[in-house]
Amino acid sequence: MQDVPQISGVVMQHFPATRSQNSPDVGAFYDKATGSWQYVASDPATGQAAIIDPVLNFDPAAGATWTACADEILSYVAEKGLEVAWVLDTHPHADHFSAAHYLAQKLGARQGIGQRVLEVQRIWADLYAQDDLQNRPDYWDRLFDDGDSIALGELQVRVILSTGHTLASVSYLVGDAVFAHDTLMMPESGSARADFPGGSTEELWHTIRTILDLSVETRVFIGHDYGEAPACMAAVAEHRATNKHVKDGITKSEFIETREARDATLGLPDRMLHALQVNLRGGRLPEADAQGRAVLRVPLNRFTPKG
Repeated sequence: MQDVPQISGVVMQHFPATRSQNSPDVGAFYDKATGSWQYVASDPATGQAAIIDPVLNFDPAAGATWTACADEILSYVAEKGLEVAWVLDTHPHADHFSAAHYLAQKLGARQGIGQRVLEVQRIWADLYAQDDLQNRPDYWDRLFDDGDSIALGELQVRVILSTGHTLASVSYLVGDAVFAHDTLMMPESGSARADFPGGSTEELWHTIRTILDLSVETRVFIGHDYGEAPACMAAVAEHRATNKHVKDGITKSEFIETREARDATLGLPDRMLHALQVNLRGGRLPEADAQGRAVLRVPLNRFTPKG
């Protein structure tokens, strides 16, 4: 792994393809403001690539968006001479805006997400009192079912339904790399929360065990890290040996008790009520009116404060 400093101060980590069959090159980009990891997975033989979980910068205090994170990815893609075929989200994120639509337009790529996003649209159409937010598959080029696959040059991307964090979450398995989003954290931090609308601690347990049943050499790329020296990858073998929530020997009931106790202490992400109405549109901002005014909605008295 090599660390390459970026103009914005973000550290980009590079994970070259291994000697395993069908192994992708992976570029990882960290957004400090949200603790989010974004990825570019590419086929070393052809240079065809997919961008996974890109971030659109957003300041909730100012209500301002900009594209610094996404533009870093564009620079990397251009420098490496990659052909981006897909821009993929693993789920409708609650803690950051998706830059998928912006990047797909810039690159002429297709957008994809798990098909259960339509169920999440229905939940949040009610919360936002905005009925036209639901039943909108047209925001993406493809909605994936469990077991679907797409080509990435000579590689195959397999879609794995990965519910628990949200009911729409999927992981993307590319050779010896799995992009497991908000399921596992780094081993010392354990797992991700499962208390959002449609989430399930029990389903998260089964999702994580499915990931940990992959080959022990599989590189697990996670969605978030909040440490002083953020990291994004550990092999299945390391998680099975040392992950504090799900290492081998921890039972389902122990995991559920630990996860639910932790979730009970967590407040809502500060961008959540802003982000879902963007991310359930595939990363599109709300349309402006005839005078160029665009606004975000905030549901009132639909959630209980914690802490």
